[in-house]
Amino acid sequence: MKSMSVRWAKPVAVLAAIGIVASCSLPKVGPNKREIFAGSVQKEGDAFIVAVNDRVTRATAVVPALGFSSGFQNASTLTSDTIRPGDVLGLTVWENVDDGLLAGEATNSTILEEVQVDSAGFIFVPYAGRIRASGNTPEQLREMITAKLEDQTPDPQVQVRRLAGDGSTVSLVGAVGAQGIYPIERPTRTLGTMLAQAGGVTIQPDIAQVTVIRGNQQGQIWFQDLFDNPQLDIALRGGDRILVEEDTRSFTALGATNAQARVPFETQDLSALEAIAQVGGLISIASDPTGVFIFRNEPAEVAGQVLGRDDLQGAQRMVYVLNLTQPNGLFVARDFVIRDEDTLYVTEAPYAQWTKTISLISGGLTPLANLQTIAGS
Repeated sequence: MKSMSVRWAKPVAVLAAIGIVASCSLPKVGPNKREIFAGSVQKEGDAFIVAVNDRVTRATAVVPALGFSSGFQNASTLTSDTIRPGDVLGLTVWENVDDGLLAGEATNSTILEEVQVDSAGFIFVPYAGRIRASGNTPEQLREMITAKLEDQTPDPQVQVRRLAGDGSTVSLVGAVGAQGIYPIERPTRTLGTMLAQAGGVTIQPDIAQVTVIRGNQQGQIWFQDLFDNPQLDIALRGGDRILVEEDTRSFTALGATNAQARVPFETQDLSALEAIAQVGGLISIASDPTGVFIFRNEPAEVAGQVLGRDDLQGAQRMVYVLNLTQPNGLFVARDFVIRDEDTLYVTEAPYAQWTKTISLISGGLTPLANLQTIAGS
């Protein structure tokens, strides 16, 4: 009888130790599923906890829409013949007399090189005066100068040449091949062609955003959308400022994942499945695939669709639950859209806590020493 007591003493002690350890607060990466659900509105908490299904993925599939306003889209493409402030013109005037107004005695023609259009759009021509050049073509300007001179010299012949102009330029900065100031020329009248002229973008096209600032207007578009859909391209105007920068959206990954960090988006549309993959996936011996949570402040209109309510006001704290072990779980995770500032949290599997308990008991110290250490903590 005594031998039986001795034989069972050690297993009983181990089980008692396990019980004591289990009752203590073991180290963990964060709250478990039970603790998260305890904070739900249904249990007088302050967050709505929703199991993700196909209906929820459709209601929450909100992605940032970038595109240009009608003011940008309706602007016509500048022609190479249109004269604008800052342009430099070349003028030649022939007079049908030996000693004309402008020509000397030995020649009947006068060349006026590098006549610059001023900021108000005017040029000055001797004997013709100040003439508005901006907004006209070289042919229209030729007719205007001819009309001004024909009253003072017989049958004047005028030629107008449009040279390079520094008024019809745009500036490109940011993640482009060559930052700088570029003239709007025949091959580079649109945003897409101007970006190509500058060497294209130097960051991953999927996350490149292009911003155009024109006066007090501003428009933004995804570079990939601009490349894939030529109809979204816009005509440029002198003075446009073009900025190419990387997408600044990010999400935070915490819990039982292979990386806990603030993670930038790698694509325009990021799914929960892709977000998990970005941080190295789940940990096979520690992660609970039934406890993948997305924490988000959801706009009232979206939260109302998810919850089937119309009485919500302001942003709502929402916790979306993904169960990757369900037959449709991976498909749902693939379709659920991650948004800027989301928090992806994966709970630990119960097995992980059990492993920690066993490791504490069966470590290098004796069971008694372990219990004393735990009791003193």
